[in-house]
Amino acid sequence: MEKSISKDNYETLCADWQKRFLQLDINSLTKKLPEIHSDGSRLIISHFHRRYAVSLQDGSICCLDSDSPVSLFTRLNIYTLFWYCKDEVSASNDWIPFRDLKDASPFGPAFQRSVIHVFSETFSGHMKELEQACRLLGGRKLNISDMGYELDAFQCIPVQFLFWDGDDEFPAQSNILFQRNCVDFIHVESIVSIASEGLARLSEASGIPLQSGGF
Repeated sequence: MEKSISKDNYETLCADWQKRFLQLDINSLTKKLPEIHSDGSRLIISHFHRRYAVSLQDGSICCLDSDSPVSLFTRLNIYTLFWYCKDEVSASNDWIPFRDLKDASPFGPAFQRSVIHVFSETFSGHMKELEQACRLLGGRKLNISDMGYELDAFQCIPVQFLFWDGDDEFPAQSNILFQRNCVDFIHVESIVSIASEGLARLSEASGIPLQSGGF
């Protein structure tokens, strides 16, 4: 997803995905994604520790845990997860950086610039706030990096956020790891927006504004 795409174009894209959602076989979808719950009129799914309801009547998405408008990336992430998830996905514990995911190479430079660099710059000198935010989002602490947590973008797509704070000699550094099989659940391009949405949620939970450069 290129940074130059306008908000209006993203809204049009979202509207197209909303129509596609209405074409899906819901019974088949819930079998592929057991994390989905239904109350008869809506599908309910969590994305970065927030619950969202997707109307079975018109495909619209609302947040059950916040009065804030649902972001474009959240809507796109939910719709594309529903559309692309495969029938059978093998278990994986093979964690790799974005660039090593299947078909990720065309998006690698943009990911480094608009996600990893923003992650490092935003939380430089704010590791305590970042850790608190990870805990607020239900993160599981990792013994990797100066501060690492595993968060559930979706239950089927966990994401590892790793951070090394800077000092007088070296700037802050970060990385984001994914399970190799995540592209069996969603298009690789959507992994970029998943990471971007994760940073937005960490920024919101920490009170630290995102540095410029993101989507």
